[in-house]
Amino acid sequence: MSDAHEDQDSHEGPIKTPKQLVVTVVLSFVVPILVIIMMANFVAIGTKQAAGSDGLSDEATARRLQPIGHVEVRDASGPAVLRTGEQVFQGVCSACHATGAAGAPKFGDAAAWGPRIKTGYDALLNSALHGKNAMPAQGGGDFSDVEIGRAVVYMANQGGAKFDEPKVPAAAASAASAAN
Repeated sequence: MSDAHEDQDSHEGPIKTPKQLVVTVVLSFVVPILVIIMMANFVAIGTKQAAGSDGLSDEATARRLQPIGHVEVRDASGPAVLRTGEQVFQGVCSACHATGAAGAPKFGDAAAWGPRIKTGYDALLNSALHGKNAMPAQGGGDFSDVEIGRAVVYMANQGGAKFDEPKVPAAAASAASAAN
């Protein structure tokens, strides 16, 4: 009979009195409600910014909402202002010729420019206008032939050449003088 008594005790739960039952039922409702309230307060308290980040600031939001590009309307028949050789060099050519990237002769390096200068201005201009090796046509820029010619003369003369600056065509000259 003692075996039957031990078998019956092993099937009893941890709650032995009615008081323990009431406490367990009340806590099973109260504890989850308190956890939910604390989580809601944690989430709702102010804006949480990441350490060292201004990603949620008004300025950062305004930068993200700015348009990517803009439209500039020009009069196609209006006078064109021709850029100097130095301006074209600074705008496009310096990306490769200032550092010698992709085999480009460095600006002002007489040894690198010497063999190219010997081919003459027309050969250099042709290479600049139509591209050569890694250099795209017009250096990848949007310039007139006269502006590219000015840039070629500017770079070659800094490398030891004595080229004259190309003459501006009559139509461009009259438009440039009208702009002044």
